[in-house]
This record gives sequence, structure tokens and C-alpha cells, in this order.
Amino acid sequence: MRSFQEFTLSRSSESHAGLPAQPPPPAPHTAVPVQNRGPVPAAGLRRFNAVPAAEAEAALLDCYGSRRWAQRLADHRPYPDLDALLAAADEAGYDLSPADRAEALAAEESPGLRPDAPPSAHLALAAAHAAYESRFGHVFVICLDAFLPAEHPDQVLAGIRARLAHDPEHERVVTADEMRRLARGRIIELVSSQ
Repeated sequence: MRSFQEFTLSRSSESHAGLPAQPPPPAPHTAVPVQNRGPVPAAGLRRFNAVPAAEAEAALLDCYGSRRWAQRLADHRPYPDLDALLAAADEAGYDLSPADRAEALAAEESPGLRPDAPPSAHLALAAAHAAYESRFGHVFVICLDAFLPAEHPDQVLAGIRARLAHDPEHERVVTADEMRRLARGRIIELVSSQ
């Protein structure tokens, strides 16, 4: 039988076996979850509920880079269904301190373009990301679940441009919401992996 680690997100190439008490922050990952959604197999959620806490916590860190958030979700297992897990993830996200949110943001990378995109597109997006990071002090994150992959570059650029007009407090709220949406998509991917 395969271990739960074999079903975790492909974003992390590190093994999570033998985690220290305070694991290092997860490697940054792009803020665009996999778009393929379908029914979540009950076996994936049962497996998630059954693995050791350290293993569940490590897998959750790939969904949202806050140790406090991941530990809280791992500690409250078992979840009766996916909706309960997603609701717990949302609630944990709302309860985070600014430091916890900063830790999660530090684990993200700004969404980019395919390598074969025109150089001018790469340049425009890099300039937009730089302007955003200069204004707000962290990477731009956006959940693109509602859009086809071909629409992602335009949505990212439009999102950055629109959000540059936000005051810092409004952008903090928008960013926190986008992070929760990303976490939900990644949790669905995590428990759907087989």
C-alpha cells in the first residue's frame, strides 16, 4: 500500500519523512493551483485523516505556508467530509495573525507565464509584479480556478493592475481571501490525489 506522502501535492520535491519539531518553511510555489476538479474520492480523505500528524501537517504546508494553520488543521482530524475540512481551513485562515499570513505569503511565488510566451509579455508581467511587490511588500497572489489556463496571463496582469489601486489595508484583505481560495483548491487536490 502506498503511503500518504505519495498522494501529496507535486509542488514539493522534498521528502517530509522525519520532520523536525519546527519544520523549515515550505519551498515557494506558484499561486495557481491545478485547475482539474472533480469528485473527491472518500479514500483520499480517509487516508488524510489516518496519517501521522507530522505527515498531514507537512502536506498541508504545501497548501498554505503557515505552520500554525497546518498544525491546526492536522490537529483537528478526522474530518467527516471534504466540506468540513474546507470549512476548517477557511476558519483557520481567518484566525491567523499577521505574522502567520506573512509566513504563508513567503511560501508563494508570483504567477508567471509559460516559457514560450513572447519576451514582451514576460517583460510586462515582470514589471507589473515588481510594481506590486514594491507597493505592498509581498508577492502577488491570485486564485484562477474560474478561468481557463489560456486566460491566466491576462487575468494575472489585469488583477495586478486593478489591485495596485488598493490601499494597503484593502489589499491585505483581498490577499488573505485569495490565499484562502488557493488553499481550498490545493486541499481538494491533496485529498483527490490517487
